Amino acid sequence: MTDLISKSRQAFDFAGRQLRQLIETHPDFFPIYTQGGKWRHGGEAWTNWCEGFLGGQLWLMYRHTADPYWRTQAEHYSRLIEHRKTDRNVHDLGFLFWSTWRRWHALTGDPAINAVVIEAGRTLSLRFKERGRYLRSFVADESLFIDIMMNVGIIFYAAQQTGDAELTRIAMQHCLTTRRYLVRGDGSTAHEGIFDTDTGEFLRQSTHQGWRDDSSWARGLAWALYGFGAAYSFTQDARFLQTAEACAAFYIERTPENGVPPNDWDEPNPQLRQESSAAAIAASGLLNLARLTGDPVRGRLYRDYALRILDTLTEPEFLALDTPGWEGILKHGTYHWRRGLGVDESVMWGEYFFLEALGKVLGYD
Repeated sequence: MTDLISKSRQAFDFAGRQLRQLIETHPDFFPIYTQGGKWRHGGEAWTNWCEGFLGGQLWLMYRHTADPYWRTQAEHYSRLIEHRKTDRNVHDLGFLFWSTWRRWHALTGDPAINAVVIEAGRTLSLRFKERGRYLRSFVADESLFIDIMMNVGIIFYAAQQTGDAELTRIAMQHCLTTRRYLVRGDGSTAHEGIFDTDTGEFLRQSTHQGWRDDSSWARGLAWALYGFGAAYSFTQDARFLQTAEACAAFYIERTPENGVPPNDWDEPNPQLRQESSAAAIAASGLLNLARLTGDPVRGRLYRDYALRILDTLTEPEFLALDTPGWEGILKHGTYHWRRGLGVDESVMWGEYFFLEALGKVLGYD
C-alpha cells in the first residue's frame, strides 16, 4: 500500500504536467481521445459527452495540490460548459456536471453553483419515456444505454435538493428498468436495450461498442458497477447494491490477474486485450462499493482488487510517464472499437476516473 501511495503521487505529478501542456497548448479545447498519443486531430466525436472530464481532472489536481492555478483553470473550464445544463440532445449531463460543478459546489457550498447542477438534473429527467420507463439515449427514442446509470445520479441529487418526488420517481424507474433488461443473471450487462415506443415493450438487447448484442462489453459493465452503487448511495434500495455487487463479481471472475479487462470479455481472441478506461472506472467504483457493502469480507475484496488495478495502471505499460511525445496520461484505452475511434489510445474519461480512483487512495474523496 505504501508503494501504491508513492506511485499515486507520482501519477498525479505526471498528470499535472500533461494537463498543463494540454490546456496551455490548446486553450478551451475539449478532447475526447488521442490519435497516436496526440490530443488535437480531426477524428470523429460520435457524440458530445466528454467536456466535463477535463474540468473534473482540473478540480482533482486542485484537490491534490491546493495550487490556485488549478482552481482558476477548473472554474474556467467548468464555466465553459455551463450552457449545457439545458442540453436535451445527450444523456450525459451527469458526466458533464457531476465531475465539474458538483465538485465546485462541494468545495464552496455556493447555492448559485448548486443551482446549475440541479438544473442539469431536471434537464436530464426530460428524456424519460413513460412507455418503457427509461431515460432514452442520445441515439433514438427506443434506445436505453447502460451508460445512463452513470448519469441518473444527477436526477437523484436534484430530487434530494428540491424535494421533487417526480424526479425521484423518474430516477428510480430508470434504474429498475435498466436492472431488469440490461443486467443479466450472471452479473454481465448489455450495452443497449431496444423498446417498442408505442407500447413500452422491451424488444431486445443490442450493442454499439461490444463484440455482439449478447456479449459483455467491459466499459459498459464498469458503468453499471459504479452506477448502481451510486444509485444505492442515494436510495438505500438493496436491489441496487445487489446489482452493483453482481457486476463486481462478474468483473473480478472474468478479468485477467492484472485487473485490466479486454474490450469485450466474450470475444474469442480479442483484438483489444486491454481496455484501461474500463479498469479505471471499475477501480473507482469498487472503492465506492468497499464503503457501501455491509459485508466486511466483500469490502476487503473490493478494495484489494481496486488497489490491484491501480497498481497495474501506475506501471509504465499503462502510465505514459516513460513514453516520449505521448500527450495523454493513461495508455491502452479505447473509445469506439467498431468505428475505429480512439483505439488503444488515451481517452478523457479514462484519465478522469483514473485520477478520481487515485484520489480515493490518497484520501481526497
